[in-house]
Parts: sequence; C-alpha cells; structure tokens
Amino acid sequence: MDEPAGSARKTVTVHVDVPEGGETRTYGTTTTDLLGLVEWLLASRVTHVAMESTGVYWKPLYNLLEATGLTVFVVNTAHMKAVPGRKTDVHDAVWICDLMQHGLLKPSFIPSRPQRELRELIRYRISLIQERTEEANRIQKVLEGGNIKLASVVSEILGKTGRRILTAIVEGTSTPEELAGMADSRVRATRAELVEALRGRLTDHQGTLLRMQLDHVRYLDQQIAALDTEVAKRLTPFEPQLRQLDTIPGVNERTAENMVAVIGTDMTRFPNADHLASWAGMCPGSNESAGKRRSSRTRKGNPILRSTLTQAGHAAGRTKNTYLGATYRRIAARRGKKRAAVAVGRSILEIAYFVLRDGVAYEELGVNYYDERKKDAVVRNAVKRLERLGYRVAIQPAA
Repeated sequence: MDEPAGSARKTVTVHVDVPEGGETRTYGTTTTDLLGLVEWLLASRVTHVAMESTGVYWKPLYNLLEATGLTVFVVNTAHMKAVPGRKTDVHDAVWICDLMQHGLLKPSFIPSRPQRELRELIRYRISLIQERTEEANRIQKVLEGGNIKLASVVSEILGKTGRRILTAIVEGTSTPEELAGMADSRVRATRAELVEALRGRLTDHQGTLLRMQLDHVRYLDQQIAALDTEVAKRLTPFEPQLRQLDTIPGVNERTAENMVAVIGTDMTRFPNADHLASWAGMCPGSNESAGKRRSSRTRKGNPILRSTLTQAGHAAGRTKNTYLGATYRRIAARRGKKRAAVAVGRSILEIAYFVLRDGVAYEELGVNYYDERKKDAVVRNAVKRLERLGYRVAIQPAA
C-alpha cells in the first residue's frame, strides 16, 4: 500500500495479491473512501497489510484497519526502497506487496491507541513550552530596546520577581526605585544594582508590545497547566513506575512522563536495553565499507524521546556524587558536552529499561564506580601523565 508524499492528502494506491490474481486500485482519503478500501480488503480475504509511514497520513487508515483485526505493518520508507528509475505509485504498491509476501518487511513499533493519544498530548505540551521560551526571548528583546537590564539582575525574567516587575511596568509604574522594591529578598543583586538596571526608557509602542507578550505568556501558562492536568490523569495507573523513574539522576516528573508516553511500561516489546537504545536513536550508527569506518553519528529516532534524554543527560551532568554525573564529566573532558549528554542520555534510557522491566527503583552506584572497575587503566593513565611531566612514579598499595 503506497501513500505518495505529494498527493497523500488526496489519494492512496493499494495492491492486493490473492490466489485469484493481483489487482491495484486507487482510493481517495476521505472517511467514506477509506471505509470502501477496508471493505474491499476484507472482501478479498486479505489478512496482512503493509503501508508506508508517510508523515501523519497513515494514521486515519491505520485506525480503521486496526479495528478490523487485520495484521497491519507500518514500515519505514527507507527500509524498502525500490529499484531507482521505476518510481510510480502503482510500482511502489506492487513492490511493498511483494516484499510483504517474502517476509522482508520489518514493522515499526506502533503503540496502543491510548498511548498514541498520550503522545499527542505530550508533543503538544512540548510545543507550547517551546513557544513560551520564544515569547520570553521576545520580551527580552523589547526590554533591551528600552535599555532595561532586567536579565542582568534576575536569573529568570519570567520568574516571580521578573513577572512582578514586568506587570508593574505595563501598568504604569516607571520609577526605578519602586520597581526595585518589588524584588524578592532572595535576589542576589543589591538595591542599587536593581535601581540602575531598571532605569530605562520604554516608548509607548514598546509598552504595548510588552503588554501583549505578557498576556500571551499567561495564556500559554494556562494551556500548559491544563495539559499537565490531563497528562497526569491519563498516567494515574502508572504512578509507581513514574516514582521509580524519578529516582534516576537527571530525571524529573516531566521527563518521566515523556518517557512513559513514548516507550510505555511494557518492556517485553524490546529484546534488551541495547535494542531500545537503537530504536530511540541514542547509539552510534553502523556504517562500514571495505574495512573503513565512516561516520558513526546517531541515526534519527523519536524526537520527543531524544530531546528528553539529552536534556536529562545535561541535568545528570550537573549532579554531584553520582555515577551518571561522573560519567558526563569524564566524557565531556574528551568529547565535549553535547556528546557527553547523548552518552549519559543513553545510560538513562538503559537504566529506565531495567527499572520498568523489573519494577525496582534506581540504586546509586557512586561517583567512583567506573574508577573501581577500571582501576588498572586509571592508575596506568595517571602514571603516564606524571611521567610526561618529568616525574618518576612508584606505585605502592596502601596498607
């Protein structure tokens, strides 16, 4: 079954191969047309259906086929490229059907409908959070245009102190002394620094922009809070798993929710932790030819899971006295912070696999776990560094 990228919104081409002979048809993508396609498949005694995962256009047809009990394969397009130079919708449909008959197609992981709905909520929440960040950047640009250096005296311009000062500015409070008096006692800047930073000149049009931007931020906050409530309600049956994931360094409540929404809690669908990391695109790629290794950059995976794990990797790197924090700092010293975050993100995903599979909380290994396992290598490298500096080193175990 082929859904052409350019016309997938209008047509879908289907090829059926049964003992009586093969037949190819093209249907529209309205609900009535898709129901007619399903009826034709059932009348043809079809038991297995394979289709390309083209954008979001496979979802309506998959939902209809799923309800009939047919075995449906949603296949990555890159895994079944046909011979170049013979690219038509009909040829693609026939090619997919032929691959399916010979057992050469590998279905993608399609979660249950409740989990797919939860994914959509999570995806929309992430979009709103990103939009809120963009709006905060716009507010910062307006403040800089009026020479108000709020960001230099508070850590978050949309935090408690920043929001109070911004609201006062748009309501007409323009005296720097009055604005500085609204700062929270925990702000590190002195009163004199606050007054000087807030001594700016906003024009009328800048005040109008600032007012509209703050209204937009309030609206986004309300929408995000509503989504948080809906996600929490749908994840109520998985509270024990969420609490267990929360014990992993770098994983907070929202991170745990994103992970459960994407991979679920049933780990039997993944043979092992390495398979899960490969599916998520959190492991080096394999590209070798003629004995030469080419680029081993990670392949594309689920964007929600990748970004969530990368952020968790950075967060784990800021922890102290933890195995993951030590791993991040060790890799960052050699390969950089970005690669270290990806590597630690993979470790977090592998830990989550065992936490969800065995139903246990994370047990901290300690900051010296790696050094204790690789004691000889650590000692050897330390001795080499000292010898390169001109020292003669003799190692003697302590009593």
